[in-house]
Amino acid sequence: MARTDLSPAHLIAMVKTKRFYGKGIPKVVLDELRGQLIVVEGADGSGRSTQIDMLRNWLERRGYPTVNVGLKRSMLVSRELEQAMRGNILGTRTLSLFYATDFADQLENRIIPALRSGFIVLADRYIYTLMSRAIVRGVERAWIRDVYSIALIPDAVFYLAVTPRILVERNLRKHEVLDYWESGMDMHRSSDMYGSFIEYQRQIQKEFKAMQEHYGFETINGNRSPRAIQNELRAKIEVILNGKSGLIEGSDDSNGTQRIARSATALANGDKRDQPAVRGQSAARHRPADRVSE
Repeated sequence: MARTDLSPAHLIAMVKTKRFYGKGIPKVVLDELRGQLIVVEGADGSGRSTQIDMLRNWLERRGYPTVNVGLKRSMLVSRELEQAMRGNILGTRTLSLFYATDFADQLENRIIPALRSGFIVLADRYIYTLMSRAIVRGVERAWIRDVYSIALIPDAVFYLAVTPRILVERNLRKHEVLDYWESGMDMHRSSDMYGSFIEYQRQIQKEFKAMQEHYGFETINGNRSPRAIQNELRAKIEVILNGKSGLIEGSDDSNGTQRIARSATALANGDKRDQPAVRGQSAARHRPADRVSE
């Protein structure tokens, strides 16, 4: 039976042990990963990056240190991956392995060290986008799932579902053109980019529905205003934070500085290889300056 004689100010959180989807990264002690991994998925135009930025500001105002990750942000292969995509010279399976290398590097050198130090990792897309893209292009589900069996199971995954026609309007309003890859033009099924975009996004959304049953993530109505979406995300993430992060002994819930101090101390005690890039450090060191669409 749980003790009831402790005041809230002296409660210590019981953090749920992390798990990998499969074989995972060797020599990672899962019990040491005290932070939370929160994923926001969605197509270009879904408002995904906007929601990530709003969540980051909200969390940091509350005293939670955060780290951002996303597609093609690996220091190891991101520039080479972009160059290959510009030339459209890779087969689907090779491109999938290129993306998997980018993901594995970030997982080992950014995500896991950040979680070990108690940070909240906000992922601007994760393995689900990469798997759905590969499957739509003809890659076997069993093969691509095995490739990403190294991935950590997130604490929460939110998929921003937006109808393809609204996605078109938002992308044209923002960029004035549709992206080659987000339109599925590399699949050579149509010379009409508009029609190809609509059909490709429908196929991606169909795969996400199938993956939702397999992986159990939540679908959020992304057709609404950014504020309405943000309010729903915050309410759901609040449940995660209350259930897993709790209070530091001897602190008030509003005193987030102790959470940051604890994480900063953990970073200071670790070697430089394990130190994640946190907000406030130069973004140029962690993200290519001339990124194409993710």
